[in-house]
Amino acid sequence: MSSIQYQQDADGIVTLTIDMPGQSANTMNTAFRADYAAAVERLQAERDQITGVIITSGKKTFFAGGDLNSLLAVQPSEKAALFERAQGMKATLRQLEKLGKPVVAAINGTALGGGFELCLACHARFALADPSIALGLPEVGLGLLPGGGGIVRLVRLLGLEAAMPYLQEGTTFAPEKAKALGLVNDTAADAEGLMRLAREWIQAHPEATQPWDRKGWRLPGATELAPASLTFLRTAPVQLMKKTRGCYPAPMAIFSAAVEGAVVDFDTASTIESRHFVGLATGPVAKNLITTFFFQMNEIKADKGRPAGVPPKRFARVGVLGAGMMGAGIAHVNALRGITTVLKDVTPEQAAKGKAHSEKLLAKRIAKGAMTEARRDAVLQAIVPTADAADLAGCELIIEAVFENRELKARVTQEAEPHLVPGGIFASNTSTLPITGLAKASAHPERFIGLHFFSPVDRMPLVEVIKGRETSPETLAHALDYVKQIGKTPIVVNDSRGFFTSRVFGTFTKEGAAMLGEGVPAALIENAALSVGMPVGPLAVMDETSMALSLSVKRQTEADLAAEGKTLPAHPGWAVIERMADGLKRPGRAGGGGYYDYPEGEPKRLWSGLQAEFGQPGADVPFEDLRDRILYIQAIEAIRIVQEGVIECARDANIGSVLGIGFPRWTGGVLQFVNMVGLPAFAQRAAELAQRYGERFAPPALLLDMAQRGERFA
Repeated sequence: MSSIQYQQDADGIVTLTIDMPGQSANTMNTAFRADYAAAVERLQAERDQITGVIITSGKKTFFAGGDLNSLLAVQPSEKAALFERAQGMKATLRQLEKLGKPVVAAINGTALGGGFELCLACHARFALADPSIALGLPEVGLGLLPGGGGIVRLVRLLGLEAAMPYLQEGTTFAPEKAKALGLVNDTAADAEGLMRLAREWIQAHPEATQPWDRKGWRLPGATELAPASLTFLRTAPVQLMKKTRGCYPAPMAIFSAAVEGAVVDFDTASTIESRHFVGLATGPVAKNLITTFFFQMNEIKADKGRPAGVPPKRFARVGVLGAGMMGAGIAHVNALRGITTVLKDVTPEQAAKGKAHSEKLLAKRIAKGAMTEARRDAVLQAIVPTADAADLAGCELIIEAVFENRELKARVTQEAEPHLVPGGIFASNTSTLPITGLAKASAHPERFIGLHFFSPVDRMPLVEVIKGRETSPETLAHALDYVKQIGKTPIVVNDSRGFFTSRVFGTFTKEGAAMLGEGVPAALIENAALSVGMPVGPLAVMDETSMALSLSVKRQTEADLAAEGKTLPAHPGWAVIERMADGLKRPGRAGGGGYYDYPEGEPKRLWSGLQAEFGQPGADVPFEDLRDRILYIQAIEAIRIVQEGVIECARDANIGSVLGIGFPRWTGGVLQFVNMVGLPAFAQRAAELAQRYGERFAPPALLLDMAQRGERFA
């Protein structure tokens, strides 16, 4: 069965309706490419009997884009075949746009990537006036570039400089925005009106051609000397390198393909684009991003980790204990989703301060024109500040977000839990304390779970969902329902001290301290972290999160382990942290200063006393070792966590590490990074680092076993 329906009406207009059998969305796979080529060949053969062509979709979406399964499977040795495949599809699109008859796209749903490239290869484009429809070329987000002529055509339609944000940033837009840009000719209110616009345009333009195929055409924004302003051509690569630090090849490849293609003819530009596309598609970064942020993220969206057989639940009333930054942030995201949230603190004034946090955030949105005053009022009305536990009555979920102190958490649990509705859930927002231990304060440990939010809650997309030893499948399922209801991405982990994100993040910060203790200059440490794609350096992070808080957690952990007859493994970073916080009284930004000084009205700068305190003559650690230590120590901890059964599948580790703690996105996450390096090579490099810098880098037994068996993390 063909994926394209070919119908010709009495006026001679052919409608090609793309409707791939057995798929919920149209994708540019092998079957589609063959069917599209056959349809174009037929159009060519019957050209004299044709008035024009309309391309539309038989599905809810117009076209979803490329076939990522096949791109993920392609190997570097198959570059030539992939190049020919790309060129073949482009030849079909080029044949259609040079048919000599008007070709119009009737866009009746979202058209992204390859789907939008199909539209750009038409002489005119009309779309439904539906703001939920997304158009654009977002391939850069998966480490790719538009490989179906998208760069060549968009640059020729908008000009080099104007097209660049939509290519390099993958910005998508609704039909009305596309119309304003000149990428869509007009919009229609309904499907009937859409097809009418397409037919009218065909009848009014019987000999339509693309602008770049007309004599005298000139690239928008071009000058006699260059395809864009010389200022843009000189500064754009510098800004790009500053932004990507060389870790993301796609934006630079897009820039190169666009600039190179802008100064040659259309077909040569198309060949240049294909070469850059093949280089990206066969490279490791695109495979990392596709694996994690398409396939694994879609597994989470499809509830892959949710217990089966539990009916879905929506929450209408939620309680939050503690109106500090974390509790106030949770209340804010709840209220934005229409959930009535009882925000409790010890005094009415403290609770009111928590609500004021939302008022400030919403005021910023109103100032930007992103929210109406009526919408703001509705959000604020959903937050009910109180100091009275009785106001929690009727809550289906209560989340405690109080200070990391076991006794305090037990006290607020016992005070609030009786006010839950029958079968209600109690959750702790702890970042380190084991959930099973905290659940001992609950009358219903089977309905007790961990919901670890990240700060600032309004911006951080992740929630770490922690199963206690007695947490029931129903509680887990409903906790996941809640996380999705508030628009966050959940990962599921089993109970353990520090769970997943806090443990991995702790290795990053402590490694930075250890490097400083070895005499490595602080600026070099920070730049090594930035150079591998960490959003900030480990010393800056410790200043923001407070070294005093880290030491408090450490001492609580030591006490807990001592009660179990165990000891906390030694780490050279602790000596530096203790010296900073206790000896030098520089615990971090909130304490007046830490590794950095924070002068009033000026940018922060590294504290000048660091060299005197920690500098060592002759300290010379290779920069490559610094870079590897930052990535490897986090990945090794993640492998240990898998080995202990805390993480059950790679998707939770990968998504959690990138969205929760800023592990470089280009790697695809901690375990995908190990897969990329290759388990045997990773184990060998880890052993080298262990020999030079300590046993904390020793490859875990699980890694060695999997490497020997030729396995990958999945």
